[in-house]
Amino acid sequence: MKIQVISKETIMPSSATPSPVQTYRFSLLDQLAPPFFVPVVLFYSAPDPDQDFDHVNIYEKLKTSLSECLSCFYPLAGRIKGDEHAVDLGQRAVFVRTRVNARLAKLLANPELKLVQQLLPLDPYNIQCQNALVTAIQLNLFNRGGIGIGVCISHKIADRATLSTFLSSWGAISRGASKLVAPYQDTTTIFPPREFRVPLPNNLIKKEKIVTKRFEFDSASLAALRTKAGDGSTSKSPTLIEAVTALICKAAMNARTEISGNGRSSTVISHVVNLRGRMNPPLPDHSFGNIWRFATATIKEEEDDAELHVLADHLRTAIRKIDNDYVRKLQGEDGFLWACESMREVHELMYKGDVESYRFSSWVRFPFYETDFGWGKPVWACISSVPIKNAVILMSSWSGNGLEAWVTLDEQEMAKFQSDPLLLQFVSLPYKSPKI
Repeated sequence: MKIQVISKETIMPSSATPSPVQTYRFSLLDQLAPPFFVPVVLFYSAPDPDQDFDHVNIYEKLKTSLSECLSCFYPLAGRIKGDEHAVDLGQRAVFVRTRVNARLAKLLANPELKLVQQLLPLDPYNIQCQNALVTAIQLNLFNRGGIGIGVCISHKIADRATLSTFLSSWGAISRGASKLVAPYQDTTTIFPPREFRVPLPNNLIKKEKIVTKRFEFDSASLAALRTKAGDGSTSKSPTLIEAVTALICKAAMNARTEISGNGRSSTVISHVVNLRGRMNPPLPDHSFGNIWRFATATIKEEEDDAELHVLADHLRTAIRKIDNDYVRKLQGEDGFLWACESMREVHELMYKGDVESYRFSSWVRFPFYETDFGWGKPVWACISSVPIKNAVILMSSWSGNGLEAWVTLDEQEMAKFQSDPLLLQFVSLPYKSPKI
């Protein structure tokens, strides 16, 4: 599959930044966010299989509606100001247009993650060459109809919820909507920034042999998995996310033990938790910025061969601790140092090899499949491969009632993981491509 860049330009907001606002300051949680991008690719098939998209009209329509949308999400048209923990406003977003020498159906029949990566405007995890950019978009035009829209937004000012809200608003503007709910953008009053340099881990992305693979679960297997993960539990049945997380951790821990041959070891399971609905009063879903923290569960060495319900119970307990009291502590005078210290302790244990850590992020509840620019909803929404060992991203599947798990592991561990008997009881095989 060859991809040719047709054009690359910058898009300004249709109206000026609200005066006197010329700088968008990071909140405390923005300061703690990693220096990556949040990526997603949305694929659309032509409404009429016998008629190609009007690519020129789509290109112009997307640029115009993006310009209008950036006026509402004005920090996304900025540039990050080095170590100042702020965004210089009144700048532009990057918009790339490409021609893909292949049909969309061919890509979706057997998606190769390296090819999907090329549909993004930049490498979302290459922190050396982003030049303070905040937003970049790539419109990919496939042969005989079909388009892919790749979007990257800096994680320093936005999380996956913000990305979802932005795409929903952009789509609504493209369809002709006149009234939009403006995102709440002053999170510095809720999580005031601190004058400290954030100690980011220097070993998060390492040069090692890792691989990202996608695993699909249909609705029937998810129901069976929830039942299985609830067997023996003294509390309520696990949620879908808790059950899938427990299964993936169980299979990954088994693979790690089999490869190392050194017996069991402790494990840390971290899961991203959206804080918006856990505050009192809750923040609106469309609140802008990084409003999340990790819930962290520790599986001790003697529990490393625990049943699914034990892992699910540990995770549920950790997630329940992310409540309004937790948020109040984070907002306190020592909240920044407390958050940094908890991050540092986990990373030090990982660096020493005392524990193995698995990081989970669920995108399941976000309406990426509802993003309609005027030619229908996407047939598939996906991310890119993740160059971080033991990272797992959960997304809704194209079918609407299933789930996809994007799992990154050591190459040797992945070979064992994907043949794990328990995992294979629930993974849907063979892969079913989206209907277009």
